[in-house]
Order: sequence, then C-alpha cells, then structure tokens
Amino acid sequence: MNNYYSQENHGPFELINIGPLQLEEGSCIPDCRLAVAVHGTLNADKSNAILVPTWYSGTSKAMEQIYIGEGRALDPSKYCIIVVNQIGNGLSSSPSNTGGSLAGPGFPNVRIGDDVSAQHTLLTEYFGIESLALVVGGSMGAQQTYEWAVRYPDFVKRAAAIAGTARNSEHDFLFTELLIEAITTDPAFRAGLYSLSSEVQAGLKRHAKLWALMGWSTEFFRAERHKALGFESMKIFVDSFMASYFAAMDPNNLLTMAWKWQRGDVSRNTGGDLATALGQIKAKVYVMPISHDQFFTVEDCLSEQKMIPNSEFRPLSSIDGHLGLFGTDAEMLNQLDAHLAELLSSPTH
Repeated sequence: MNNYYSQENHGPFELINIGPLQLEEGSCIPDCRLAVAVHGTLNADKSNAILVPTWYSGTSKAMEQIYIGEGRALDPSKYCIIVVNQIGNGLSSSPSNTGGSLAGPGFPNVRIGDDVSAQHTLLTEYFGIESLALVVGGSMGAQQTYEWAVRYPDFVKRAAAIAGTARNSEHDFLFTELLIEAITTDPAFRAGLYSLSSEVQAGLKRHAKLWALMGWSTEFFRAERHKALGFESMKIFVDSFMASYFAAMDPNNLLTMAWKWQRGDVSRNTGGDLATALGQIKAKVYVMPISHDQFFTVEDCLSEQKMIPNSEFRPLSSIDGHLGLFGTDAEMLNQLDAHLAELLSSPTH
C-alpha cells in the first residue's frame, strides 16, 4: 500500500465500511470503504450537517486546511462538516488499497453517481441524517454536488458548486484524456502493473506539466504569480510544486478519478436531458466558477445556472484559474466565504 495515503499525511479520517456498492457500470465493490473526516458536532435534530466531497487528487486534509475553520463560512463550531473522500482517491476504496481481483488495474470503473449513492448510504445509515444544510464542492466535488442536488432533491437544502459543471464538456473530456495518456504511455506503467508509483515518475511528471499548463491561467503566467507563491522561476515552480505534488500519488488511483471526471453528467438521471435534470433541483444553489478557469469556464457554468430554479450566479475572481482551489489566492477565498455565508443564511424549501 502506498504510504502517501496514510493517516500521518492525510488524517485524521475514519474508514467506514458501507458494505457492497453496486456500480452503475455493472461491477460491484464488495466492501466499499469511505474515508470520512468530521469537523464539528451534529445538533439534536441533525439539521446542521454539511457535506464536502473531494476533487481530483484531493483529500479531506486539503478541504480542512483550505476551507474549514472557526470564523469561516464552514465553521465547525456551528455546523457538522462531513468531508467524504471520493472513491479512487487513495483514502476511500481505491486501486491502491483494494486487494484481490480489484487491486490496481483490476479496480472497476466508478461514476460520479456511484460516489453520491455511497455517500447517501453513509449519511442515512451511519449518521442517521435525513437532510443536508449544504453540499459544497470544487471541481469533481462540484460534479458530486450537482449529482446530489439532482438525485436527492428533497435531501439537499442548499448547494454550492465551485469551479465545476453538472455535465462535463467535450473540451474537458479531451484534456482529461491527455492526462490519462501522459501516465499510460510511460513504458514503466506496464498496463497498471507497476510495483511502485515512483517507477512511473516520467508519466507522472508529464501529467503534472499538463496540470501546470491548464490548471493555472495564462494571466497567472504573465503576472509571474509563481514568484508571489515563493518560487524563483517557473521551472522551479513546476518541478518543486506541481511535479512534487503528484509524484507520490498512485497512477491507477489518478486514472480511476480521471475516467470518472470525464463522464460527469447529471443528465444520466433524465435520459440525457440536462434541462430536465437541472430543473428538478429544489435546493437553493450558488454557481461559483473561477473567472480564469480553463477547465470549467465561466460561460459553461453560466449556461447551466440559467437552467436551475432558485439559483444564483456568483463567479469568483482570480487569475490563478482552476487551481485557485488550492487556496493560493486569499482574496478569492474571502469572496468564497462571503458567498457561502450568505447561502447558509438563506431560506430553503
């Protein structure tokens, strides 16, 4: 098992076995384990629960460090904030920590809907929660947020989708395909049968460079924002930050999440009709793209927001682009906190 995904690095989290998870693609994870981090305490009627799903490569530790804290919108002294690591991220059931025929490249394809179904089981059967005050997530977390609002409209009171769409675009699908190929074309990948992640270092570095190219905006490069983040040159930034960030991650885990990301689409619930899917949302929704995001663009997010009843469009301004999600822009985080605080104070259905 890859030690990168340890309690020491990403804890504290609790592994909760929700039993067999039947997947949309037809396979099954017999003992699906969800890695869960809880901040705060449920009130008597369990009406203060907030769900935070994770993004591609991210874990509950990142959510805690960037978004949760007393005095913040996601305040554990007011709310019970439940962060659930998505399946395939290395903490919850994943290629790197599952044995037998599901180990490594044998791990089945998982969809966004599978994560949401697993999370629903967790919340209802383990925590006894019957509604959520808020579901909030960024990027793939936003994909899960939309899936929650569409699939369980009476369960979700409020939803905040940050830097993500309800249906992935063809442009984003193609970019993610390049991320996949960056890893799988490394001869050391060996069709997923490598022994250690470090053996696939060339593929992981190509993957990191693609993230550097698209994750940050062209304005980020022009403004030399890497210097404000403490890196003397762009090369040092890419090698010391981006490549190092991904270097210890398990390639099969990344591929599992990438396949899922590509196919995020709430209209699977309504026969491919996106307007119908979004139209059945009952939650108060804030749609919050990042101004310079090259993956989930402002225009793509706005076109979806117009289909969602009782929603508001609240773009976040940052030249850091999609990876502003990492918390690199303090002003963007201030904007986000203000919007979330306003949303949490708004009336619901």
